[in-house]
Amino acid sequence: MNKGMNGIKGQGMKSKISPVSPFNKKAQMQISFGMIFSVILIILFIAFAVYGISKFLGVSRLAQVESFKSDFQGDINKIWGGSGSSALVEYSIPNKIKQVCFVNDEYENMYFVPLDSAYKRALIKNIDIVKTTAGSTSNPKKLCIPTSDGKISMTIKNTYNEKPVTITK
Repeated sequence: MNKGMNGIKGQGMKSKISPVSPFNKKAQMQISFGMIFSVILIILFIAFAVYGISKFLGVSRLAQVESFKSDFQGDINKIWGGSGSSALVEYSIPNKIKQVCFVNDEYENMYFVPLDSAYKRALIKNIDIVKTTAGSTSNPKKLCIPTSDGKISMTIKNTYNEKPVTITK
């Protein structure tokens, strides 16, 4: 009588591991392809998410620049319409912009430093650009106002009997 470990007759130690068959290998290969496909999908999803977020942030910076241009022109128009006033103004702009410069150009008299094709030059109306750039020693004459932590401050002046305004640091 052959007794196994449990002491039960007829049940010896048998291996519960089945022999390797081609079906088991195929199942293992299908699982690995499924895993690889899942990992690829996750990577693609993350890549598209990063791309979308970066595009959104780029559009946000462009909107901030356009808002600055619009608000700045509005403040100039208010002071230009008055008589003999002056105002210290502050605006938020993207941190990437280090300076806002004014130059004597009849088509585009304001630009951003560093020059970036995304941030277009602008024509700001009602500025006496000759007086604004009068203290400059550069050629062409320009006035560049530095930014600090995404903020820019400048003074807009309109003296009595002069219609265009001047910009100072």
